[in-house]
Amino acid sequence: MKKSRFTDSQIMSILKQADKGVPVPELCREHGMSTASFYKWRSKYGGMELSMVQRLKELEAENRRLKKMYAEERLASEILKEVLEKK
Repeated sequence: MKKSRFTDSQIMSILKQADKGVPVPELCREHGMSTASFYKWRSKYGGMELSMVQRLKELEAENRRLKKMYAEERLASEILKEVLEKK
């Protein structure tokens, strides 16, 4: 997954500026980003505080790690089944 050029705190400050009434095209020009990025952030992080965003990122990373562990265990289980069936 591609890493964002913007930190969580920068994203939150941009969203707060938009909430205060700064036009979206002006914000995008000022920060050098696309309007699609802004609306994606707003749909994902709208109404959240910085601590909530950081917790969300932690949970997503943990979920990725757990899915990887499950896939590895599942693969090991399948290999063991195949070996036992051949005997």
